[in-house]
Amino acid sequence: MFTAFSMLARLMRAGRVLGSYGVLPPPEWKELAPPQLRFLGFIFPRSKASRHGRSGERLARALTSLGPSYIKAGQFLATRPDVIGTEIARDLAQLQDQLPPFAIEDARRILIEDLGAEVAAQLGELSAPVAAASIAQVHKVTLPPSKTGEPPRTLALKILRPNVEREFAAELQTFAWAARQVERLGAEMRRMKPTALVDTLARSVALEMDLRLEGAAAAEISANTAKDNDFRVPAVEWDFTTRRILATEWISATPLKDRDALIAHGHDLKRLATNIIQTFLRHALRDGFFHADMHPGNLFVEPGGKLVAVDFGIMGRLDPISRRFMAETLAGFLARDYRRVAKIHLQIGFVPPRHSVDDFAQALRAIGEPIFGRPASNMSMAKLLSQLFEVTRLFEMELQPQLVLLQKTMVVVEGVARQLDPTHSIWESSRPVVEQWMIDSVGPQARLKEAAEGMTVLGRALAALPEVLRNAEQIAATLSANGIKLHPDSAKAIAQAQSAQSSHVRAAMWIGALALAALAIAQL
Repeated sequence: MFTAFSMLARLMRAGRVLGSYGVLPPPEWKELAPPQLRFLGFIFPRSKASRHGRSGERLARALTSLGPSYIKAGQFLATRPDVIGTEIARDLAQLQDQLPPFAIEDARRILIEDLGAEVAAQLGELSAPVAAASIAQVHKVTLPPSKTGEPPRTLALKILRPNVEREFAAELQTFAWAARQVERLGAEMRRMKPTALVDTLARSVALEMDLRLEGAAAAEISANTAKDNDFRVPAVEWDFTTRRILATEWISATPLKDRDALIAHGHDLKRLATNIIQTFLRHALRDGFFHADMHPGNLFVEPGGKLVAVDFGIMGRLDPISRRFMAETLAGFLARDYRRVAKIHLQIGFVPPRHSVDDFAQALRAIGEPIFGRPASNMSMAKLLSQLFEVTRLFEMELQPQLVLLQKTMVVVEGVARQLDPTHSIWESSRPVVEQWMIDSVGPQARLKEAAEGMTVLGRALAALPEVLRNAEQIAATLSANGIKLHPDSAKAIAQAQSAQSSHVRAAMWIGALALAALAIAQL
């Protein structure tokens, strides 16, 4: 009972803030809200001063005022337009994860607790916080020259906020409790799976709160891009990295968000815009692992134009099927071959086979033609993917979370490219990467590689054949000497089936029993 009251108290506090921003519920959702929730509009106050703007904008401001866990919840909801709608998801994607910094004394205490006083002393003095977000903040430190003569090194230390795990755990517990109550309101609420949403958010936050995992993500993407000439990530300093501390190389480069500084340093903005688009697509299609938070504050440019990314707390993965789907879809739209795009949806199984390829291609043409009919500088890949996901729902395509995260990141990446070069053609930048992936993955050379791998597997099977034959001889000898001893329940089930099923079914059950017995003997 006390727990329920505690949850209600927290929800009432959040409700008052949401009400003051006119988002409990939004006026646009008034007719959609269950009758049990409509009374909320009369309970919580509404501030006329806070209610200007779209629902998504108001919701973003309200979540920011509620604090770190609500900001994270909003960022997570931005990846689920199927739940909150495309417009609100787009507004929530702009949520800024920036908070006042915590005290430097707390940062020093965490260093000593996690690294020990002696190792922490090696790091020298911490700078003032250079960035502060909902989960952690970043400090700059300079290591003194080593005894072996190595020059001083400058590091970036990302340090978890004190007590942030406990604070998030309490709020997530409240979210989970509220989700369970909402699911009791009716089938429509259950269809939206609020409990599953909260579970996914909790897992995501748990991963972000172990900074060793962020270090591992940086190391993985560094390995993937080791041969790329126009992109790199900071090296992780594992000697100073723990669950609450991430130490990386300090990046002394021009922030991508400072357009004037980029021009002053002689960087080619058109080339940078192309590099950003192509880098993102290479990571997504070639590697299946991409930075999912590529806003300008996380990107820097080194002399020579090399792009450097930081902050790997939010990453996206695409399995081989999703990568092929994305590449085939983009290639099909680039060629304006809508039937090809429709066929890949059905071939991969994203759209049920009962739907007509021609009908689906017609719907895709309705998306593609208005976009490709515009000047190249106005064509948006992110908009195309957004409309694609909306139309595919009409053809019963289930939401693919990994593709939604890709689309959300593409919105940000396109925005960054257009800030650098307002006339930039997203499609022309994308074409070489998509076409190269198609050549490497589904072209003749890829088919030859698959055939070679198939021959290797066949060769291993043939090499193992003598062992298989020896096992078969052992099984035959054992069966001849001892017969088969089945568990009484198995024998009883077969006997019952014999009296009730056809000869084919009985034969299948005996074959299954024999196979299980053979497997058991093979383990001897």
